Amino acid sequence: MITFGRQVCGDLASASTREWLVTDGLGGYAMGTVAGLRTRRYHGLLVVAAPGASSRMLGLAALDPVVRAGDRVFRLATDEWAGGAVDPAGHIHLAEFRIEDGVPCWRWDLGDVVLEREIAMAHGRPAVGVVFRVLRAPGPITLELTPLCTWRDAHGERHGDIEPRMIPVADGFEFDGAYRVTGPNWQPGGEWYRGVHARAEAARGLNPDEDLWAAGWFTASLAPGASVGVTAAAAPYGGVLPSADALVATARSRARALCRGAGASDAVGRQLAIAADQFVIDTPTGPSAAAGYPWFGEWSRDLMTSFEGLFLTTGRLDEARRVLLRAGATVSEGMLANTADTGTLEYNTADAALWFLRAIDRYCAASGDLDTVAELADSMDAVLTHHQRGTRYGIAADPADGLLTQGKPGFALTWMDARIGGDPVTERQGKAVEINALWISGLATTAALFDRVRRPNDWASAAARAAASFGRRFPRPDGLGLYDVVDGPAGDDPSVRPNQLLAVALPHVPAADPRTVELCRTALLTSLGPRSLAPESPSYQGRHQGGPADRDRAYHQGTVWPWLIGPFVDAARRVGADVTGVLDGLELHLGEWGLGSVSETADGDAPHTATGCPFQAWSVAELIRARAAVH
Repeated sequence: MITFGRQVCGDLASASTREWLVTDGLGGYAMGTVAGLRTRRYHGLLVVAAPGASSRMLGLAALDPVVRAGDRVFRLATDEWAGGAVDPAGHIHLAEFRIEDGVPCWRWDLGDVVLEREIAMAHGRPAVGVVFRVLRAPGPITLELTPLCTWRDAHGERHGDIEPRMIPVADGFEFDGAYRVTGPNWQPGGEWYRGVHARAEAARGLNPDEDLWAAGWFTASLAPGASVGVTAAAAPYGGVLPSADALVATARSRARALCRGAGASDAVGRQLAIAADQFVIDTPTGPSAAAGYPWFGEWSRDLMTSFEGLFLTTGRLDEARRVLLRAGATVSEGMLANTADTGTLEYNTADAALWFLRAIDRYCAASGDLDTVAELADSMDAVLTHHQRGTRYGIAADPADGLLTQGKPGFALTWMDARIGGDPVTERQGKAVEINALWISGLATTAALFDRVRRPNDWASAAARAAASFGRRFPRPDGLGLYDVVDGPAGDDPSVRPNQLLAVALPHVPAADPRTVELCRTALLTSLGPRSLAPESPSYQGRHQGGPADRDRAYHQGTVWPWLIGPFVDAARRVGADVTGVLDGLELHLGEWGLGSVSETADGDAPHTATGCPFQAWSVAELIRARAAVH
């Protein structure tokens, strides 16, 4: 259980940078801060995802509570406005915030009145429940709840140029034909709250202001011990909306079942099992995973990199099998589509299909399910054949040495894929070290699996040839680790980056040198994971802050990436290096930013402030997997 008291809850700077998340299993979510302040354009109580979370719409933004106890009035919301005012400032009354069984809970202490709020989502439908409960009061109190509404793309804003369409329904209303909100004693109203400010968007160099529609108010007279709930849901409605109380109880029960299924034996393990579940989504064609909240949808690279931690280590083998079968059916010219987040399906990654081969190998090791391997064999063969002969973007095995080269001017095809104005920041054209480690491992493990399912192949000889070439080409002559890229347009790149950890970590790659691990420990490792570039490099950027171009420029040029803790632990264990304490900082991080989860990135410079998505799939997955390996 993650818990904060008054000193965090009452401090707006602290309480507004700690975020909570609950999800619906479809890519939709509710998300906000401990303070209740909406600091991001993405914050809201009902965010509805398109299939695969390729896009999301924000609906119910907030439910502002007011308590009337006799002649006293307490406004418990916390709102910030374009002029700089924070009004109301209800966070000053917060005595406790906690997350228990995955459910966020707030407790306001108003002296002789103590009020609690819980929020949970349905699993498998876009619906959220908000429950208020009176824990203590000298007599009945009145609770008023004002829904603040919009209906717009989660990446944008809406301004009050026209009045929204409000349709009365039983116990509430339907907003713009998009979603319904129901609760006690609905009284319609309607006015624009203009200039609602999102401070995190201002810090990111984006438009921070929008307008929200105050639709009216729900009211309830509550005696001590009584509760009341409000439910919001998008279509299909299925008749009467589920009660908020039932949604909270079901969410708690489901969270406990997830922890049991994952075999979680301690508090951190239980929290990570719940965090992993937040990323797993159902799509019309089977299970998948959202790469991160609040702005990423499904990315095949992230899915396959996260696969072992999200699905195998947590005991979700049936879903794992269906993820692989679904992915195998989409292989095109030996590649997996990377994402549809940009509005079109893009085949623009040099590593997703290689991670797919790695995922199949790990699935078979965990399940012993050779039938699924046999079912996927054609897709596996297609990946290797097309990569060997050549596929999109210059991805091909070099006939001279069997190593995999990739790249095309204007594209960044490895996981270091940031671009500014269409120009790559870290293009890495040529033979990238982690791509070739995945290539060699994919060749060798596929050969072994094909032998087990009695499928003729010659992939083992291709693996041996590429491995021999790797051993000749990638070690730096000075003994300081591995080249990041060889045979690039500018020759061999000696930059000290964490990509070399994958070469040490993966089986069948001749790179098990303890000096590489110690180099990465000294130059790259922080308490939240390895940096993406050593600080000694002239290109190093120590802060991942500012506007979009500033952040993209630093994205892979020194920024810390927590997911890389998995390759670091694997590499260290392969060479017998000490891993004592390397996970401690990430475990503590569960209570620091994206609560109960792990951030996408952090500043390269101390104190390594978290950046990027507060909730990132591969960060969580690799911490889960690393903990399992270490423990």
